[in-house]
Amino acid sequence: MNDNHIKAIIFDLGNVLIDFDHTVAAKKISAFTTKTPPEIFNLFFDSGLTALFEEGKITPLEFFSKVKEMLNLTINYDEFLLIWNEIFFLTKKNRSVYNLAKTLKNRYKLILLSNINILHFEYLKKTFPVFDAFRYIITSFEVGFRKPRIEIYEKALEIINAAPANVFYTDDRAELVEEANRLGIRSFVFEGAEKLKADFLSVGINLN
Repeated sequence: MNDNHIKAIIFDLGNVLIDFDHTVAAKKISAFTTKTPPEIFNLFFDSGLTALFEEGKITPLEFFSKVKEMLNLTINYDEFLLIWNEIFFLTKKNRSVYNLAKTLKNRYKLILLSNINILHFEYLKKTFPVFDAFRYIITSFEVGFRKPRIEIYEKALEIINAAPANVFYTDDRAELVEEANRLGIRSFVFEGAEKLKADFLSVGINLN
């Protein structure tokens, strides 16, 4: 028996299966605050506050209250929610990856592993039909840790009951791939569907 045989495949969500652009929301929100779009992006999307939200440590209303205070926003929660969620879109690349996942779902355990907050996750489930390819969906807000914290990868391995050497992982962020590699997961930077196919083949994943 080959101890390195791949039994499970972990996919990242953002910029792999669904693309997004936070600057879209930053520009829209700038109409309701004195802050500029770059200032909003830095305060809002790339901050400790967002990390807390993605780790499930604060509620959506608590997150909105903090954002409203930080940006001195003049909109209510429902208006904010529309802008906050409307940053996602599907590309040809995303559809190719989804089709690959559908091809593999009956022969491997497929896992979606995402740094995401509950508002975005609930919106995506309702709006984008990509989740049916996966046996397991593991989110940072549910497990309390974000990639690249080692705990989220360990939790994924526990949930799927697999050794690191038996798991393939693809993510568009190199620093997240590096951390998973250190744990022994066979991890690859996502750079498009064709490279993903080549990475699959390099570890013996059958695409037929």
